[in-house]
Amino acid sequence: MTMEHVPTPSQTAGPYLHIGLTNTHSITQIAAPGILGERVRLKCRVVDVEGAPLHDAMIEIWQADANGHYNHPDDVRASETDSRFYGFGRAATDESGACEFETIRPGNVPAPDNSSQAPHLNVAIFARGILLQLHTRIYFAGDPANDSDPVLALVPADRRDTLMARADPKHPGSWWFDIHLRGDQETVFFDV
Repeated sequence: MTMEHVPTPSQTAGPYLHIGLTNTHSITQIAAPGILGERVRLKCRVVDVEGAPLHDAMIEIWQADANGHYNHPDDVRASETDSRFYGFGRAATDESGACEFETIRPGNVPAPDNSSQAPHLNVAIFARGILLQLHTRIYFAGDPANDSDPVLALVPADRRDTLMARADPKHPGSWWFDIHLRGDQETVFFDV
């Protein structure tokens, strides 16, 4: 007897994630107005191996505030975080494969070896055909702290560019970050 093993909807992260998560529980404002820090509009786009946009992906972001504090009980400095700073965002991609978050530029975060991590956002990507979410980081291109970031140093120099958000010259305060799921420009993903 031969059995076929065909993935079922319960074995893939999407596109079913929109039913209960992004349609009713999207969080695109990570930092409320008036929060200390440089205001940032972050536009993310998810594309497949051929560069086609994924219109049914979901992106989650977790970040520190401008002082490098996470709004999380495991951060011993969380009590110093403004309660209007959520530190978490979730959004679905649109027909162009893009979504947008309003936040602040995070501060440097302490690394386990007591060094400092450059400002970055932690990202999880959920999409059809992906069994478990993919994890990556978004750094800000041109930030001098990138040169000494211990996590970024683990990434081969010729691949670090895939982790950089780029300033939008037409819109001050806006940054673009493309997530390539596969191909020559594939974004670096982390095994966490």
